[in-house]
Amino acid sequence: MGALTLRLQSLPLSLRLPLIAAGLMVLVGMVASQQVLSALSAVQEERLRELAQLHVDGLAVALGPAVLRRDVWEVYDTLDRATAAGSGQRMVLTVVADDAGRVIAASDPLRAPVDSDVGPLAKGAQPIDAIRLLGAEGHIRIAADLDYQGRRVGRIISELNVADLVAERRAAGLYLLAGNTAATLALAFGGYLAMRRMLKPVARLAGHMGRMEGTLEPIPSTDVPRGDTELARLFQTYNTMSGAVQAKTEAERRLAERERFVSLGRLSSSLAHEINNPLGGLLNATDTIRTYADRPAVVRDAADLLDRGLRHLRDVARATLDHNRMDRSGQPLRPEDFDDLALLFEPEVARLGQHLDWAVQAAVADLQPHPAVLVRQILLNLLLNAAAAAGGAGGVGLYVAADSKALHLRISDTGPGLSDAARQRLLTDDPVQPGGGVGLRLVRDLVRQAGGRIDVARRDRTTEITVVLPAGGSPC
Repeated sequence: MGALTLRLQSLPLSLRLPLIAAGLMVLVGMVASQQVLSALSAVQEERLRELAQLHVDGLAVALGPAVLRRDVWEVYDTLDRATAAGSGQRMVLTVVADDAGRVIAASDPLRAPVDSDVGPLAKGAQPIDAIRLLGAEGHIRIAADLDYQGRRVGRIISELNVADLVAERRAAGLYLLAGNTAATLALAFGGYLAMRRMLKPVARLAGHMGRMEGTLEPIPSTDVPRGDTELARLFQTYNTMSGAVQAKTEAERRLAERERFVSLGRLSSSLAHEINNPLGGLLNATDTIRTYADRPAVVRDAADLLDRGLRHLRDVARATLDHNRMDRSGQPLRPEDFDDLALLFEPEVARLGQHLDWAVQAAVADLQPHPAVLVRQILLNLLLNAAAAAGGAGGVGLYVAADSKALHLRISDTGPGLSDAARQRLLTDDPVQPGGGVGLRLVRDLVRQAGGRIDVARRDRTTEITVVLPAGGSPC
């Protein structure tokens, strides 16, 4: 039964409903057919009871004196005349017995010899007032008392030919079966066509949604069902939803674009500060070389200063380029990635006059299962948010640990803690409210993409955000 239910549920709705309707029709047809056959049987049985009662009553009047005298020939002659009168077409055998159960005469003496016991013939005989047509038997037997002048003088056993009645009932059953089958098939087919027509808009909606690749597009007005029906409201609701999704997507795109420019501006400011400081020293060194060109020792010291400054600028440029290289998207994480992050982030810390705690305790083999670009994006976003939260003279920290199972990243700051909006962006999938950045939401999306988790804690006036990334990307 369970397998049949599952198989039925796997069928399309356009087939399932007609099949259910056909099943209900079959059930109704069976009940109706049973009622019709029962009514037909009742009518047939009533006709048999009337015929049998008239037969027995007529014989009782004619045979009473002869039975009392045990006049075999008179009883036989009466039965013969009754058979010749026409009742013999239904009554194929009539046996008259005395009160002791001995046969006096029968319409067929060979089947019921005179003075034989009537018991075997009376076995299975039905009373007249309880005649029933059971099964497909073509003959039934009835038994009745033979009364004369108010007292019982014998018994009458009759065998009735009911083959025509059985055939009539069988034909009625076949007609009902054929009619119900034809009606059920016609209604099921009509229901299938009607359901296909009714579900055509739903199929169109499902096909339209199936063709979408990550975006929702409104359904053209020409494809919307006419009239204020449930399907029309469904299409209108879908169009409204698709418009809202598009508006939300556009708003998030704009927020992401703005956040990108804000982050780019902050990084540009930090890099400009990091480059501007060495430039002053480099210009002083060039002036010194020009002024004291005749003093080799001074020129060498100025050249060393130039070399150190240029190397520092090269490192900053290399770290910036390496961070933004698109061809590193599939590269594994390395310890040098954290050095580059430190080089990029330190100018921001220096600009704000903050204290930076930086600790990386991870072996190369434990870092390699993790993608470099994803980890760097997560850390850079969290570090920039931590620096903004800590404010001037605050403290920012990064602790990295790794083993064969997972990479642990802990970013801390001495700021006032995450606001409700920031916590919502970092820990939930709720829509980003206007006016809020999407950096924390980007972190959540990246961590979820890697199968990791994010924990936020507040300890000793310090906010700690812990990111755990499983090795190989399997959920932890």
